[in-house]
Amino acid sequence: MNYAVILAGGKGERFWPLSRVQHPKQLLHITSQKTMLQETIDRVKDFIPVEKTLVVTGENIKKVILEQVNYLKESNLLVEPSMRSTCAAIGLAAVHLHRIDPLATMVVLSSDHVIRPKEQLLRILEVGTKLAREGEFLITIGITPTRADTAYGYIEFSEPYDITGDIPVYKIKEFKEKPNRIKAQEYYYDRQHLWNSGMFIWTASTILDSIKRYMPEMYQALEEYSPQLGTKNEEKARVELYQKLDNISIDCAVLERAENALVIKGDLIWDDIGSWLALDRVKEKDSDHNVILGKAKAINTYETTIVNDSDGIIATLGVSDLVIVKTDDIVFVAHKTKVQDVKNLLAEFSQDKDMEQYL
Repeated sequence: MNYAVILAGGKGERFWPLSRVQHPKQLLHITSQKTMLQETIDRVKDFIPVEKTLVVTGENIKKVILEQVNYLKESNLLVEPSMRSTCAAIGLAAVHLHRIDPLATMVVLSSDHVIRPKEQLLRILEVGTKLAREGEFLITIGITPTRADTAYGYIEFSEPYDITGDIPVYKIKEFKEKPNRIKAQEYYYDRQHLWNSGMFIWTASTILDSIKRYMPEMYQALEEYSPQLGTKNEEKARVELYQKLDNISIDCAVLERAENALVIKGDLIWDDIGSWLALDRVKEKDSDHNVILGKAKAINTYETTIVNDSDGIIATLGVSDLVIVKTDDIVFVAHKTKVQDVKNLLAEFSQDKDMEQYL
């Protein structure tokens, strides 16, 4: 049986101040009238029904998710007691699904992607889930780059594994870290590299076996936790589990070392909505190349993103290349070349008790 595992536990700091600790990016209406989490669930529900969907998230937003996505039940949520990276979240989900269904196939998705067309994605998932079951593969979806981008990791693919259908599958030569501008241009032009989308397909048993091989201590902790599922001790056991788990991505922990990894080449319109800069790619611009959401007046203003999520107006005169975001209690202004550094600003806020309320 196929199951969707949606990773929705991030803080979305690079979308601050609209994204806050109690209301992070995945619960915002950034790209449509639906929240990004709702879009993710709806995108795959024709392939994997909602009752087979598991949302991995944090306790701080559990209640909001159930209010916003009213067709989800508590049984759809898998709550992490503390924040870790993707290996912990995926390992936790794999243990739960393997307990429910030893033959479970996991489709791991992020809650902050724009993907079109949906039909092409579903064809990719159909091919990927079949491969994952037949060959015990770890499968990632790589996106054909449309530009030289330094914000994404890359996958260099080698010889074809299967190109008999219209969904090509390749063996992986190497995973690459986020490159500098020159390297990103090389990757874009050589046509041998794909963006690492962070979408994965594998069986629960295959990923657990891989964690056992490459992260034995994490596997041991998951094994000790497994018998507590469905008991009154489960919540306490999960807290103890997360005290033992490393804060490491699934890529670094497993995929970059695995010999049974494959990549499906995804010719999709795809975007990881990672920061305010992504709005330049997914939102309509005015004649001066500004993205304006909410009430604003921009005069002699160029290539600027303006987001007004409150009463009143934002007025600009003679500026360019800025990100300006206004909420009820915060006005954020940054040059586009510095907007990725917002985490540094929030780190300073966290050190000041008077500023913590704005996180």
